[in-house]
Amino acid sequence: MPEQVARLIFAGGGTGGHLYPAIAIANRVQELLMERMRVDIRFVGTRRGIEYARRDSIGFPLELINIRGLARSLTPANLLVPFLMIGSLIKCWLMIKRLRPHVVVGTGGYVAWPVLRAAAWRGIPAVLQEQNSFPGMTTRRLAPHVQRIYLGFEQARQYLKTEAHIMATGNPVRHEITRGDRHRAITSLGLSHDRKTILILGGSQGAHAVNQAILRSLTTGGLPDDVQLIWQTGERDYKDVAAQVEDQGFGLSLFPFANDMAGIYAAADFAVARAGALTLAELEACGLPALLIPYRFAAGDHQRKNAQAFVKANAAIVVNEEEFNTRDILAEAANIVRSDRLLQMQQAVRAMSAGRRPAVDVIAEDIINLIETTRKDTTHP
Repeated sequence: MPEQVARLIFAGGGTGGHLYPAIAIANRVQELLMERMRVDIRFVGTRRGIEYARRDSIGFPLELINIRGLARSLTPANLLVPFLMIGSLIKCWLMIKRLRPHVVVGTGGYVAWPVLRAAAWRGIPAVLQEQNSFPGMTTRRLAPHVQRIYLGFEQARQYLKTEAHIMATGNPVRHEITRGDRHRAITSLGLSHDRKTILILGGSQGAHAVNQAILRSLTTGGLPDDVQLIWQTGERDYKDVAAQVEDQGFGLSLFPFANDMAGIYAAADFAVARAGALTLAELEACGLPALLIPYRFAAGDHQRKNAQAFVKANAAIVVNEEEFNTRDILAEAANIVRSDRLLQMQQAVRAMSAGRRPAVDVIAEDIINLIETTRKDTTHP
């Protein structure tokens, strides 16, 4: 009897916002199928993306292609992009022929385009998971060629021209993200159990403007004695920030990037963060209110749109970068965590997901149904 196996390819990278939803879905599909059959999952990415830098922690083999996105400014490197696309399409076509996936899953970013286009040409079912309220260019271009689209925000539907089945599921996060131990995390970070804790979170690449605003606050006004910081600076700003806060006496845990985000979220009472879709999904899952700072150059102003659901639910306030000269974001966050408003916002963010199934479960189960349909319609095992 042929071996029972489910084969999947996941394509989505460049930033954590594309990579981590793919990891969450892949892990959940594997968990749900592993008692029934062997699961063969491969990821596709490039050497330039976070997927390569974090390849040892993905948990699945990583296939590499050579492609890059178009730079927003005029640059000679853009002239290479069409040639890289052609080369990557050929490589993906051959890769899909070799791996014979039952389903291909794209979670955005330029790396997803050649993989899903090659899958469509070979007649392999493909699905997309779109994180943002305004779909990225990759999603908009691939929408006519896929069977399913899972939306993080319902309002993204209006921008998609497709006959695919569209489901507004919310954004997928790992179940483990909500299972951090607060006491253990605060102890391991070297912080106090008696202070309120603010998390400064710039996303996988950090947020330079936010880091600079926090530095100005610390060097001019400092922190109240009953407040402390957990600060993810991003790789690029870490050395500069560390040099400026060294020996300042702040209650502070500083790091460029953290793999144990479950512990980080458990230790925090409030967040100061960008309004990236994955960040918001994790904040919602962990019941963490926030002061949100939308990235003003995000395509379609999608971060500002992403944040509106939190603001409408009274689970967050928004401060624009243009207001940094007149508003002290750290002082505002400190005022919230030291007042009754913190509890009100915590209750509001927890109510946002009350009674709703986790997106990762809904998406994984739908993909498994598609795998089973594909297996019945093909002759190979």
